[in-house]
Amino acid sequence: MEQLDQEIADDITTMHLVCDTVSTQHGREVCKWFAKHPRFIVHFTPVHCSWMNQVEQWFSILQRKRLCIADFASKEDLHAKRMPFSKAWNEHAHPFTWSTKAVAKVMAGAPALAA
Repeated sequence: MEQLDQEIADDITTMHLVCDTVSTQHGREVCKWFAKHPRFIVHFTPVHCSWMNQVEQWFSILQRKRLCIADFASKEDLHAKRMPFSKAWNEHAHPFTWSTKAVAKVMAGAPALAA
C-alpha cells in the first residue's frame, strides 16, 4: 500500500479498493494505515460471495478444467500443469460479462445467509 500511495499522483484524491474479507485486511495495523490515508476507500465483498471476485471465477475455471485432481508431486509439477492452461487462456482472454440478470440468477440460487 505504501508503494501505491507513493506512485499514485497526489492530485488523485480518491481511490476505491475492493477487497475480499480475508482477515489480514482487517488487522489493527492495516486499519491504522487506512485511517492515516483517507484517499483510500476500502470496500469488502460480502462473506461467501467469491463469485463477485473475477479472479476467483478464473481460479474456479482453472480448477474445473485442469486441476480436478489436486495431487501434485511438487510446486514445479503444479506450475507445469497450470502454465499451459494460462497461456491458452491468455491467447483468447475475454472479460467476464456481468449483467443484472446474471447477478439475479446467481443470487436466486445462493443459499440464504444466517442473520
